[in-house]
Amino acid sequence: MKVYRSKIDWWLMFIVYVPFVFAIVEGIQKKEYLLSVVFVGIIIVISYLFYSIQYRIEGENVFIWRTKIEIKSIRKIYKTRNPLSSPALSINRIAIVYNKFDEVLISPKDRAAFVQELVLVNPAIEVDL
Repeated sequence: MKVYRSKIDWWLMFIVYVPFVFAIVEGIQKKEYLLSVVFVGIIIVISYLFYSIQYRIEGENVFIWRTKIEIKSIRKIYKTRNPLSSPALSINRIAIVYNKFDEVLISPKDRAAFVQELVLVNPAIEVDL
């Protein structure tokens, strides 16, 4: 089993966390501690979700967060900067096209090694990086 973590764009983390930090500070200043505690809880949940984004290759399958994809069903991998919602914490992404019409966008830290592992299992994958 090989695990690849998602690459993280720090500006994205800034956009996500700053509103919550302001709400926490404002809650403390106005002595509304329950509000601050709620927002701290939200930050913890978001951080857990971000940390849990990983891509695992186990034998003939790749697990992208909670989704299982058979590597033999992957037809194409290409580079993209598509900002659509996906299990990726960076805008520098790769798209994995599998089955007939399915596609998922991911952003592994070590893109080259990840793609190489997939191609070892399925040499028929068309790679356009």
